[in-house]
Amino acid sequence: MPDQKSSYRQIMKATSIFGGVQVFQIIIQIIRSKFIAVLLGPVGMGIAGLLTTTTNFVGVLADFGLGTSAVKDIAAAHGTGNEIRIATVATVLRRLVWVTGLLGTFVTLILSPWLSQLTFGNHNYTTAFVWISCTLLFTQLTSGKMVLLQGMRKIQYLAKANLYGSVLGLIITVPLYYKLGMDGIVPGIIIASLISLSLSWFFVRSIEIKPVKVSVVKTIAEGKSMLTMGFTISLSVLLSVAASYFVRIFISRTGGVADVGLYSAGFSIVTIYVSMIFNAMGTDFYPRLSAVSHNNSLCNQTINQQAEIAILILGPILIVFLVFIHWVVVLLYSNKFTPINNMIVWAALGMFFKVIIWLGGFLFLVKGNIRIYFWNEFASNIYTLILNLIGYHFFGLTGLGISWFISYLIAMIQFFVISKIKFSFTFDNHFVRIFLYQFALALAAFLGVEVLPQPYPYLLGVLLISLSIGYSWRELDKRIGIKNLLSKNK
Repeated sequence: MPDQKSSYRQIMKATSIFGGVQVFQIIIQIIRSKFIAVLLGPVGMGIAGLLTTTTNFVGVLADFGLGTSAVKDIAAAHGTGNEIRIATVATVLRRLVWVTGLLGTFVTLILSPWLSQLTFGNHNYTTAFVWISCTLLFTQLTSGKMVLLQGMRKIQYLAKANLYGSVLGLIITVPLYYKLGMDGIVPGIIIASLISLSLSWFFVRSIEIKPVKVSVVKTIAEGKSMLTMGFTISLSVLLSVAASYFVRIFISRTGGVADVGLYSAGFSIVTIYVSMIFNAMGTDFYPRLSAVSHNNSLCNQTINQQAEIAILILGPILIVFLVFIHWVVVLLYSNKFTPINNMIVWAALGMFFKVIIWLGGFLFLVKGNIRIYFWNEFASNIYTLILNLIGYHFFGLTGLGISWFISYLIAMIQFFVISKIKFSFTFDNHFVRIFLYQFALALAAFLGVEVLPQPYPYLLGVLLISLSIGYSWRELDKRIGIKNLLSKNK
């Protein structure tokens, strides 16, 4: 039990450190989204969403997943303590991000008329795509520098680069939207990417890497493993980006650009903000799981422990979203965005399944079975896309929320079946009990919001939130000894 308590404390410590950074970024994102919503409205948000989604789509095609795959190579080189080895891998990475970044920029530049026609149904945004093509190079260069910081365990610098970038981006871009309105969208996107690049470059300067000569042949040989694994990962990311892109195009053609803005706003609440919590946990969880990937029993234990903490933390947060969704939307955006309320409550309920899906992706990666990882992602994105199109066609924005819920449920079952057969994975009774309790409370909150007249959903919701928080506190205290830790700090 002491070893398990130590493991739980490690999970909570890492989550709190990186979670603090993520919370601050969430606040900045909320403020930024609020300003965009008020200054540009749903149409402006829809245009910005379509521009960034399209360039992200091209970026995923061209970046070869280096932002994920190269971390492993940099970390391995750093672990050897060999300065020549570190310098060699860093040099190879630097060259690869330049090549892939320029590739993305040139593709966007050349295809800008076609991208405008495909995305907006006309050529009015060709110039916009020409201008923002440079952001693909800036973004890839930034990614390369962030990989160095993460792979070499410069977590504080990594956190500062992200935090300062968010703050400066907010301070500089919001006045652009205020002064220029819609015309400030493109300059805002370019300036934000330049700020991120400048800050990442500033913090990477603190890392002393000796200059080393690396031949073209050596660069190809060293970069092969990065590109091979990264390409497979990028394909899976590409599927997700492509699915999101086609959904936005379908909504734009069927319901209009304003509905795209509403969808983008709901998508941000459902995925981006919750994903920040996942990212905070994943920073520590991925290497811990990798260390025991050879042992199925230890893999099971590590995943179950992480799953318990994830549900205990996310459970109360998701129930708050379910109960106070109207005020959450108004706070984050404005009254114009309340049509997404039903979409979000359905998707928030499905987020309980998303926790398990998120853990499953790590399991497939650490086991080195890229083929299973890819086909699992491929299948998930295909039926999610189909369900999204059907849901919006028949039920509008609410249908998108229902389709997310159904697709998350299917993906969870899919992961469980594959992992059980291939890796003998199973959830233990402790996690199952925690999951069912928190999900039952969330389901009660969902039904209260959907069925009961006001103000009864709020009265019931406060009770359910209190039960969820109390349960999470009690279970976390059992695992990490919160009361003892607090008493020691007094």
